[in-house]
Amino acid sequence: MLNLRTPDTEVKPMKLSMALNYLGDPRAAAMEARDLERAGVDVGWVAELYSFDAVSILGYLAAKTDTMELGSGIFPIYSRTPTLTAMTAAGLDAVSGGRFILGLGASGPQVIEGWHGVPYDRPLGRQREIIDICRKVWRRERVVHHGPSYDLPLPEDQGTGLGKPLKLVNHPVRESIPIYIASLGPKNVEMTAELADGWLPVFYHPEKAAGVWGDAIAAGNAKRDSSLPSLEIVAGGTIAITDDEEEARRIRDGGRFMTALYVGGMGARGKNFYNNIFRKYGYEDEAKTIQDLYLAGRKDEAMAAVPQEFLDATAMVGDEGRVRERVEAYVASGVTVLSVQPVGEDRLAVIEKVKGWIS
Repeated sequence: MLNLRTPDTEVKPMKLSMALNYLGDPRAAAMEARDLERAGVDVGWVAELYSFDAVSILGYLAAKTDTMELGSGIFPIYSRTPTLTAMTAAGLDAVSGGRFILGLGASGPQVIEGWHGVPYDRPLGRQREIIDICRKVWRRERVVHHGPSYDLPLPEDQGTGLGKPLKLVNHPVRESIPIYIASLGPKNVEMTAELADGWLPVFYHPEKAAGVWGDAIAAGNAKRDSSLPSLEIVAGGTIAITDDEEEARRIRDGGRFMTALYVGGMGARGKNFYNNIFRKYGYEDEAKTIQDLYLAGRKDEAMAAVPQEFLDATAMVGDEGRVRERVEAYVASGVTVLSVQPVGEDRLAVIEKVKGWIS
């Protein structure tokens, strides 16, 4: 199996992470987060779509947890100015006692232009500039940045002409808050490996991931500043331990809906990042079929066209031996933070067991 880690990657204990509920009652989510923390979850992620903002939830969770790292999974780069992103991250890092991870990503044009009303342009360049600006803010430098996407302060011939370089009033808990990037395309993944602290891929197939992203990771690592720690890779999937193979198949098949939604319907033809990944995995015919069926409104048929091999490989579901084998496949591929979505009556027991394995 190919491994996305470089030979000099520092070997550290694997962490366990989980997406936290953000659609329901935040108070209930906080109670669940405390239980997950005790069971062994190291990192909790809060998404931000067109729902409640993630900042409010993360601040509340910071007050209700003690050790769990809390990450934005993700803040879209278009919905906040770079300095507000840096201020927000510093604030969340302060109220959590240095437990915040700034997860960033471009999202997609349907959300950015439809919900935020902002042009979806230059995503790669914007992310590079935002990383640079955030780190200047956290070091309490007077922020001066003149790039293709952001001008700080504005030039005298724009606005009132009164803008001046400013620095953060507060002293951050950390001047180097971890930045994780959700990236898929080769240039974006290369930039992630060059500049970020962590990588948040989706639809990650342990046996096929290096064939899609290995060159981009290697190219980025070759340019990576030696002062940065080794790149963290966050990936995983559904996890359930059961000796009932029929139940296991049903749980694995539960991934068909989201896979068909993203591969088939999340973007137009030729502009679907997730569909491109499936093609690169070698599912050329299946990717086309899923998209054709989904865009034609035949969603059940699109779900049925999702390759069983992909579902079986990416879900950690089955008897204990099979689950351990799939967990080890993620480890062997270079994943350093295993993301899990436990299914079953005793989800906490599953988390405790898996935590024991990876520790």
